[in-house]
Amino acid sequence: MVARFVRWLLCLVGLVIIGFGAFYVVTAPSPLPASHWANLGDPDIKNGEMVFWAGGCTSCHAAPGAKGDAKLVLSGGLALASPFGTFHVPNISPDEKAGLGNWTLADFGSAMKRGVGKNGEHLYPSFPYGSYARMSDKDVNDLWGFLKTLPKSDHVAPPHELPFPFNIRLALGGWKFLYFNDQPRIVLANADDKIRRGQYLVEGPGHCSECHTPRDALGGFLRDQWLAGAPNPEGKGNIPDITPGSKAIGSWSAADIATYLETGFTPDYDSAGGSMAEVQQNIAHLPATDREAIAAYLKALPAR
Repeated sequence: MVARFVRWLLCLVGLVIIGFGAFYVVTAPSPLPASHWANLGDPDIKNGEMVFWAGGCTSCHAAPGAKGDAKLVLSGGLALASPFGTFHVPNISPDEKAGLGNWTLADFGSAMKRGVGKNGEHLYPSFPYGSYARMSDKDVNDLWGFLKTLPKSDHVAPPHELPFPFNIRLALGGWKFLYFNDQPRIVLANADDKIRRGQYLVEGPGHCSECHTPRDALGGFLRDQWLAGAPNPEGKGNIPDITPGSKAIGSWSAADIATYLETGFTPDYDSAGGSMAEVQQNIAHLPATDREAIAAYLKALPAR
């Protein structure tokens, strides 16, 4: 009887070890190899600056309350409250100790497109690599080139404040297995070049879904409610539905949306407020054709 119990226990332990090993293999960090980035050539700094504004890097990585040129000092420090704890945005300036000064393009590219840090660790999706995964390699290279031209900061952000089990990075592999991919969020039939450009900007560097799409209990997007509005991640009110037919912008024309993104004024001469005000100011740096493309994509989405 004892021998049978011991055999049963050993089998159980073996199954647990095999299961854990299989889980780790399937969900282990998967950085892109350095060879993936080897033949991109010199970055286009001017395009990198446009990618920078499209991605809204200053909104999270500049010091809270920074204005003017100070917004280009990406010292980090913003505290992002969430149901899973508080994330502290890191320094991504070119500083060699506090920032990304010792990173390579391969390090940066794996963070952007795979959610993997310099030391091979899973990154938390408070950094929206789930959207950045859709960016082109060229835009990542150009953005990296532009970031290296910005001022250095020696500010060190505090560590994240996350309770158990959210402080276990290994579990992020399971989250990625469930939610992470680089495929289009919406399949649009007969989309022209303008709509495809808008889709790239909204679903990729613009990461609009991070606020405008509701999530499930594990923080993954509800796929059938793409851009259909969500609770404000800052805890007050709701982020509006921006699909066609919505109360927020359903009656707006594509020209209205493009004008709003340029000026911050709605067709009724109200103005952008809250976190959207800063998003609008970032997008205003883009060429008019990009704002028009974003508007065309939003108008092409399925009505809800």
